Amino acid sequence: MANLVRAALVQATWTGDTESMIAKHEEHAREAAAQGAKVIGFQEVFNAPYFCQVQEAEHYRWAEAVPDGPTVRRMRELARETGMVIVVPVFELEQSGFYYNTAAVIDADGSYLGKYRKHHIPQVKGFWEKYYFKPGNLGWPVFDTAVGKVGVYICYDRHFPEGWRELGLAGAQLVYNPSATSRGLSAYLWQLEQPAAAVANEYFIAAINRVGTEEYGDNDFYGTSYFVDPRGQFVGDVASDRKEELIVRDLDFGLIDEVRQQWAFYRDRRPDAYEGLVQP
Repeated sequence: MANLVRAALVQATWTGDTESMIAKHEEHAREAAAQGAKVIGFQEVFNAPYFCQVQEAEHYRWAEAVPDGPTVRRMRELARETGMVIVVPVFELEQSGFYYNTAAVIDADGSYLGKYRKHHIPQVKGFWEKYYFKPGNLGWPVFDTAVGKVGVYICYDRHFPEGWRELGLAGAQLVYNPSATSRGLSAYLWQLEQPAAAVANEYFIAAINRVGTEEYGDNDFYGTSYFVDPRGQFVGDVASDRKEELIVRDLDFGLIDEVRQQWAFYRDRRPDAYEGLVQP
């Protein structure tokens, strides 16, 4: 039996300042709610530029507390206003010297459910994230929301299958993957890895990418955000590779049980044989 959840994501261009960037996402969220969406997610560090294209101490200014910082407080108000679950990726300041690439998850009534901290931190040209972020230390939480069980996996994480599986084992039905990935680096993987992860773990994935070029580097963020189902099929069209876009799609969560019964991947796992995977 169908269990439809109307879900949304935003791929956005950088406006030049935090206030207008947040305001723009609030407008997109209100439009998604007007279209009947019950959950929405934004791109990696959505309220800032992708400053990791450079290594400069000035960019620590984008960091704020989670959940008590101004952006998450404002998103809680937005969730109460729209009645939507919201996935909010920001640069988190825990305490002096402790910074994380984080996503807060807010329920449809505005309550703060918790946060995910990005585990895998790249340090390659144009993606100097180890300069800014400590590796995540909160595991792979799955949040009981008004729309179901929602998880988060951030950008570079997507190259590592272990976290996808942790989220599936914890019962995730929908995983948001906020990202900032550029055309020249790994574009050919973008429509390969998340559909494969959706199949292997038998849940829905919302793959979100920035779009456009920004003032701190020449990375060309290529958008093409999408929803993918547990069979690895895109739900509706993939977004533009050049323009900002709000995507709203109906996800049939009933398909999760159908696929898990048909393909039985969880039944046939062999964790007793996987000890070598966790050896250094």
